[in-house]
Order: sequence, then structure tokens, then C-alpha cells
Amino acid sequence: MEPRHIVMVGYDGAELLDIACVTSTFGLANAIGQLHPGYRVSLATPGGQPIRCDSGLVVQAQLTLERLTGPIDTLIVSGGFGHEVAADNALVVAHVRRLARESRRVASVCTGATVLAATGLLDGHRATTHWRFAPRLASRYRDVHVDSAPIFIREGRMATAAGVTSGLDLTLAFVEEDHGPELSRQVARDLVTYLQRPGNQAQMSVYVAPPAPDNDVVRRAVDHVLSHLDTDLSTARLADAVGVSPRHLTRLFLRELGDPPARFVRSARVDAAARLLDSTDLPMPEVATRTGFGSAEALRQAFVARFRMPPAKFRAVSRRPEPDRPDQDRAMAG
Repeated sequence: MEPRHIVMVGYDGAELLDIACVTSTFGLANAIGQLHPGYRVSLATPGGQPIRCDSGLVVQAQLTLERLTGPIDTLIVSGGFGHEVAADNALVVAHVRRLARESRRVASVCTGATVLAATGLLDGHRATTHWRFAPRLASRYRDVHVDSAPIFIREGRMATAAGVTSGLDLTLAFVEEDHGPELSRQVARDLVTYLQRPGNQAQMSVYVAPPAPDNDVVRRAVDHVLSHLDTDLSTARLADAVGVSPRHLTRLFLRELGDPPARFVRSARVDAAARLLDSTDLPMPEVATRTGFGSAEALRQAFVARFRMPPAKFRAVSRRPEPDRPDQDRAMAG
């Protein structure tokens, strides 16, 4: 059997970590699993030219994008600050579209989703990208159902990863699909990373706070929300707390955050509940109370809407246990 050919598509302004997280993970799977055949990993670029990454480092390509033909096992488009220039390049888009037809799986990392969206391959599909660029992707490609919450999304043979190191999580999922969970766990341990974060885990808001709004009124409103999650946070009450009218507050939130106050409040409550589920053993009713949901059922509905799983399942997958260690290791630890 021939090795599984993994093709990473890069371009000037690509993010080096987007490329390395994928290529290093497949390479380590080859070494640890002693796979024969294993993965053959290549970087394809326009004209086969070296590319200058966001960091300024120059990376040499192995393949010329325009001359490459299938079959390809997995085609993955890198993200990076050059993503919109690449998406506006008709030749790049045409060749990615052509190669996708000859690939078993097609994926993107971070803003590489912009290039996939330009090909039309994501039309009618859920897709994710880095949370900072999600609104731009959604406004530019109206037929793509952009979801900025998960770290990666898989729909059939199409996959999109949220950003940078989430490409590692998606690649681990590919390794598990190809060779089973044990090899995926071994690779993750050698990479000193999570054994594998589930795709539905939130990419940004559960563990990384968004930047503070520039507008003073919105910043004070956000601070009030985050410190009073278990109180009445209706738009009228929130506007009163910061001394403006509900209409003006809504206008400011839409301009600064892209969401009305009520939607921001609901998202903040879900994020806080997710942190509690991940870090405590509090029962569901207590989590609901502390985060301002009226009941455990209201909490469940919010989680299903946001993460497409109930809170109990979210807690289970976010606390996925490590695989058993040898008995002597357990004895030493105990």
C-alpha cells in the first residue's frame, strides 16, 4: 500500500504554527506507530516557491500547487494573515477546488477556512475559524454557516479547525480515525498536549477572555455582567446600571461587540457555566443558579444550542481521563 499523502497548502503570510501543528503531528504518528505505510506529508505552494510566514521565517515547499495531482488522502489549507490575499487569488482557489475533488478529506486550519469558503466547498456547511476572524468570514461568505465556538468542526469529509493549535487537535482526530485511539493518545503524550480536546470544546470564551471593549460604557457594562451573572441582567437593568438608555446600550453593543446585550449575557452565562462544569463537581442545579439560569433545564437548553451537547456530556468530554498507566506508575503515585 502507498503511504497516505497529506498535502498542506501554504502561501505568503501563512502561519507557521498552522503548518507545523499538522505536519509534526503526522510525522510523530509515523515515528511512534512505526507505520508502514504511514503518512507522506508535503507542503504545496503557488509556483512551488518558498513562502514567508507571518513570523518572517521562510519555508521551502516540496510541491507546486499548480502541478500537483491526486489521489490525495488529506488536503489541508493553512491559515495566516495572508489568507484573504490567497482567497482572492483565482488560481489558488481553482487549484484548491480541483485538488479537493481528488482528496479523501479536506480541511483548513484557522483562517484557511477563508480559502475553502472561496472555493464554494463550505457552502451549506457549518464551519469554524479563529474567533477574531469569524465575523468577517460570515459576512463575506453568506452561504457558510460560521460557528466561532468549537475548536474544530467535521461534516462528512470536510473539516475546519478554529485556529493555530486547534489544528493539532484536528490532526489527532485524523490519526485516531486512521489508526485508532491508542496511537492518537501516544502522539498526544509525546507532544505534551491534551490527550485530545473534543471538537465541541469552546475555542475562546471558556479559557481565553476576549479583549476588553474600547468604549467605556460597553466596558463597564461587560464588567457588570461578568460580576453579576446570577442577577437580573435584562437590557433595561443593565442600561440602568451604566447610566444610558436601553436603545443606546444596544446600539453600542452591536457596534463594539457585534451582539445585542441579551445575546452577550447569554453567552457569558454559558461560558461561566462551562468553566464550572470543567473545574468543579457542583451539581447541575447549583451551576445553573450561580450562572443566572433559572433552572437546570434552561442550562441544558443553552448548552445544546451553543455546543450541540447537554452540560453533562460537556463535563464528561472536557474531563476525558488519561489512559491507564502501568501498575508500577500507579503504585509510585499512590
